[in-house]
Amino acid sequence: MADKQRLATQESIAVIGLGYVGLPLALAFAEKYPVVGFDLNPTRIAELQRGVDRTAEVEPAALEASSLVFASSLADIAHCSCYIITVPTPVDAFDQPDFTPLVSASRTVAQLLDEGDLVIYESTVYPGATREVCVPELVAGSGLEFNRQFQVGYSPERINPGDKQRPLASIVKVTSGSSPEAAERVDALYKTIITAGTYPAGQLEVAEAAKVIENVQRDVNIALMNELAVLFNRLGIDTLEVLEAAGSKWNFLPFRPGLVGGHCIGVDPYYLIRKAQAVGHHPEIIQASRRINNQMGGYLANQVIRLMLEHDVSVNRARVLVLGLTFKENCPDLRNSRVIDVVNEFVALGLQVDIHDPWADRDEAEREYGVGLIDAPQPGSYDAIVVAVGHTVFHDAGVAALRRWGKSAHVVYDAKCLFARDEVDGRL
Repeated sequence: MADKQRLATQESIAVIGLGYVGLPLALAFAEKYPVVGFDLNPTRIAELQRGVDRTAEVEPAALEASSLVFASSLADIAHCSCYIITVPTPVDAFDQPDFTPLVSASRTVAQLLDEGDLVIYESTVYPGATREVCVPELVAGSGLEFNRQFQVGYSPERINPGDKQRPLASIVKVTSGSSPEAAERVDALYKTIITAGTYPAGQLEVAEAAKVIENVQRDVNIALMNELAVLFNRLGIDTLEVLEAAGSKWNFLPFRPGLVGGHCIGVDPYYLIRKAQAVGHHPEIIQASRRINNQMGGYLANQVIRLMLEHDVSVNRARVLVLGLTFKENCPDLRNSRVIDVVNEFVALGLQVDIHDPWADRDEAEREYGVGLIDAPQPGSYDAIVVAVGHTVFHDAGVAALRRWGKSAHVVYDAKCLFARDEVDGRL
């Protein structure tokens, strides 16, 4: 107890979960406070201690220069006065919110809570989840009284994986607390590392809702673009040309059609959907957007088949090269990638598929999706080449280099609009 009272004047922080969100956050706080980065995965801890970040979010030099301590033992974070939880909030096979990681992390922290401690959640949830799901676990596991002996904050993460132009400190941080005192403590803490400033929300539920609708809004807008892409394709109009023309007006939003995966846009809307249903509201637009976006993998694969037929390229036992498997460009994250929908549709239609992605980890691809990755496509081998992820390496190679992998008769389909319309045979 004495140690915690002493450290309370200068927060001693434990960041729970060292993924895309937790690691950059822990490094930022380590510039100002004593920080321990905690993760249950000992392999992850060992890699970070060697200066290796498999997410490619942090450079080895930054890890080596930091005072951040890495640990997988509870004893190493028992002294902390502030616990920041940054674990994933996925959905299950039925698109239901899966609170397992969040509950587990809350139970872990509950074992260590002492009077005066602060627990901050950054994981994306539905409005009310912090009080309804997390706080009861903290109370039950610690025996402490909520808002009297310990307090809670919510400050949603805004990390954009792979984005080197918008680092953590440059993005305004929404903050909130379970009491006015907690809100002030949380906001003051983040102000020390966020140069862009903070936005104090009036209550936990406002901050939770603000975060989840960021991704719901993007999901809805991309769904609209996807629906327009399907329509314009039937009309024989190039979608990108339409969007560029419409974008000449200052207030036209620059969304693009495409596959919607990842652990944010493709997941978070389900949390709000389930909460809405729980209070008797049917969120029609949000659900329709999820349905439209989830259908795009099958649609894209069938567009490639149609393109092959139009160009007299044999579809029977055809070989297809899919370029990219990660959920977004220039990022190694494979979670919830919808490229697998395209691959599965090709396989279901009897085509042989090779996948090439220099950003993806071979073992992880096998674990996540049961697919293998090839290191180097063989020239002259493919009837169709599909650019599924917009990695810079594909763009920089150019269409001529990609076509060398094709047979004498082949098609190139550009699902990411990396290339000019006249350079490829088809695009989304």
